[in-house]
Amino acid sequence: MNEPIKDLSLLLEQTTFIPDIKSTDKASVLAELADTAVSCGIVSAENRNAILDALVEREKKMSTGMQYGIAIPHAKTDLVDRLVTMIAISREGVPFETLDGEPANIFITTLSPPSDANSHIRFLAVVTRQLANRRVRENVLAAQSREDLIAALMPAEPVVG
Repeated sequence: MNEPIKDLSLLLEQTTFIPDIKSTDKASVLAELADTAVSCGIVSAENRNAILDALVEREKKMSTGMQYGIAIPHAKTDLVDRLVTMIAISREGVPFETLDGEPANIFITTLSPPSDANSHIRFLAVVTRQLANRRVRENVLAAQSREDLIAALMPAEPVVG
């Protein structure tokens, strides 16, 4: 039962955190995520458009805008050899074709190789389960650093007594 949480902790330590994206529409969010993948060394500059295309193609199949201000843009690509995660925050919110019609503030992005069918699903399942809690979402939105983000997403230790 603790294994997914342990995995989450390790993945969050490697997650690229963007505490304040500048984008104001869905297309620019995806472009900013692709740019971040380049600037953080996840992919080379010549592969930036391929990452953007993969994210856009996934969105064309069905919007990854969920509810409660959450969007989960993701893609499978041969340009990465392992699961890569990015979490971005928009304090103002961005229209993202969410299920509830509300703007998205929290963007959880995964890039994974086509041969890895499960890692991104497990990561997204654990993170979105945490984000179902309003207080966790508020803490994530207040995060200014990766350490703040990890503290917000990791469940508190049980109180004894």
